[in-house]
Amino acid sequence: MRSFTVNANDAGQRLDKFVSKACPMIPQSGMYKAIRTKKIKINRKRCEISTRLCEGDVVDIYLPDDMLVIPDKDDFTAASSDIDIIYEDENILLVNKPSGLSVHEDDRSGADTLINRLKRYLSDKGEYDADSEHSFAPALCNRIDRNTDGIVIAAKNAESLRLMNEIIKEREIDKRYLCITVGTPPKDSDIITAYLYKDEKTNTVTVSDRSTPANKKIITGYTVIGTNDGLSLADIRLYTGRTHQIRAHMAHIGCPLLGDGKYGDNRINRSRGMRSQALSSYGLTFSFRTGHGRLSYLDGKSFTISDNETKRLWDKLCGQVQPMRRGTEKK
Repeated sequence: MRSFTVNANDAGQRLDKFVSKACPMIPQSGMYKAIRTKKIKINRKRCEISTRLCEGDVVDIYLPDDMLVIPDKDDFTAASSDIDIIYEDENILLVNKPSGLSVHEDDRSGADTLINRLKRYLSDKGEYDADSEHSFAPALCNRIDRNTDGIVIAAKNAESLRLMNEIIKEREIDKRYLCITVGTPPKDSDIITAYLYKDEKTNTVTVSDRSTPANKKIITGYTVIGTNDGLSLADIRLYTGRTHQIRAHMAHIGCPLLGDGKYGDNRINRSRGMRSQALSSYGLTFSFRTGHGRLSYLDGKSFTISDNETKRLWDKLCGQVQPMRRGTEKK
């Protein structure tokens, strides 16, 4: 038998969601049966699968001990303490992720990931105690590729995570990127539309101008800031947010990102000594159509990283940005 006292981060969840997180060794079918047969109770009373938990509720689970074992949590203490916080309040953080760092663990990253650095940072501050949390841990609300640098949003509590996920789903964040392309886009500024298909097995995408039942519409805005030596510096605005959208969409119009090994020109990448795409998530603005509760104070706020890796690379390769002049690019 095991008892859990519901805390603020647990509150508001359905009972089945809470139990599946707090005791992941319980099979789903066994959990549903235990609720029906009163082997899982709330405040010593019978409950339903869909019962919403309130702070202070006590959840009692009368099941064999082997189902109640709590797996070891991620060892975030092994992560680096190096983290660049560009904004923080009691609910969220905005973190400047460097190029080369994974947001979550994968086959290449090991324990040193952005999320583990974040957990270590909050633990060191005394704002996160992994042992006292039953179903919540600080979480990233968006992600960017390993080799893209820039702003990632993180939530400190469960309610902020839920609200930020709603904000992102409703596209109430204007995200801006800076990239270096090989060649010059066909217009100084444009909003382009295409259709993207993702191959889950290879984690690659293909873009076409024709809609099919298998692909999804993508919309990307760009403005060319400057050109030099066969390269262009472009400001990108995402109107949709698909996997590898910027990289694949710009390649589709004939201007792949410098350094992009998946969608770019590796001959040019090698000649420039580039091993990763020149792409930075440098800015965002919150623009709400609805209130969003405890996060309403973020409406209208903008955040920018002016000294991003792509801008530094451009200055190194091409010097200071020059006004874009059609037909006068240096060959």
